[in-house]
Amino acid sequence: MLKEFRDFAMRGNVIDLAVGIIIGAAFTGIVNSLVNDIIMPVIGAIMKGVDFSNYFVVLRGDHYDSLKAAKDAGAATLNYGVFINTVINFLIVAFAIFILVKQINRFRHEAPPPAPTKTEELLTEIRDTLKSK
Repeated sequence: MLKEFRDFAMRGNVIDLAVGIIIGAAFTGIVNSLVNDIIMPVIGAIMKGVDFSNYFVVLRGDHYDSLKAAKDAGAATLNYGVFINTVINFLIVAFAIFILVKQINRFRHEAPPPAPTKTEELLTEIRDTLKSK
């Protein structure tokens, strides 16, 4: 059973998957910083200072000036602004992965087979002539 597990774990697909997960986890930190520190402030400036992460609805009916204040008070909140940020993160990651896969597929594209040599062309012609007779 141990040998079978080792064979399974050492297969190319499993190792590729493990590398992908590790790189994906590291990439998530970069994307989160890109969204939170670069993209969202620009969107907020375009929308006259709107900060999506501070959009929430208090479910109990109390009013709080910020999401942090509501959480500190222990209020039950519906944080739709945080959800918007998460959706934007997902779209950026999905687009980045799409571009990455597209480039990998472009590099993997196999070159067309080489043109037949003169000898191969003559042999093909002889074969076709013999077939037709």
